[in-house]
Amino acid sequence: MIDFATQLVESIGILGAGLFIAIESVVIPLPSEIVLLLSGFNVSIGEFSFFSVWIATTIGSLVGAYFLYSIGYAVSREGIEKLVLRFGKFVGIKQRDVDTAFNWFEKYGALVIFFGRLIPLIRSLVSIPAGLAKMSLVRFSLLTAAGSGIWNALWIYIGIQLEDRWRDAEGWAKYLDYGVYALVVLVVIIFLTKMIRRRGASAN
Repeated sequence: MIDFATQLVESIGILGAGLFIAIESVVIPLPSEIVLLLSGFNVSIGEFSFFSVWIATTIGSLVGAYFLYSIGYAVSREGIEKLVLRFGKFVGIKQRDVDTAFNWFEKYGALVIFFGRLIPLIRSLVSIPAGLAKMSLVRFSLLTAAGSGIWNALWIYIGIQLEDRWRDAEGWAKYLDYGVYALVVLVVIIFLTKMIRRRGASAN
């Protein structure tokens, strides 16, 4: 996978980075961290600018999200289940993963569109229930761009700091993911606690 990402970015530059991220948003097994780290390395040696590669990868995230959003918008819940059953294995999507995305969206709504972008797997699949719920495309785009932008910037920055040691990050990437999970859970708990307190105060 590293070789594929490297060849793609070396062949078509920033466009390749954005293309890989767009594909990764749909084909779940492809790890976005690899191409973001590689992009960061290219920034460190002056091949790319941080802003240009960040824009390209964030646009790529939006393109992939729009594709899955359109599926949710055009197909029923039952139709989505049939699609996953028939084609899910080819793109690394399992029914329980889709069910998790639906449950999260039903429970947290728009909140999960933003914070879900920081969580591998969920960040892609949550676009489907958003489309099914006919969520405003403008709102969906803003939340997706904000969440994906943070994720992309984080990994690009790590790649810049690691320079030619960027490949080393692949081994401990999952631990950073765990840290992100914990941070997202903490933020959600704080948000829900404040919301409950506000409702309690207004009720009194």
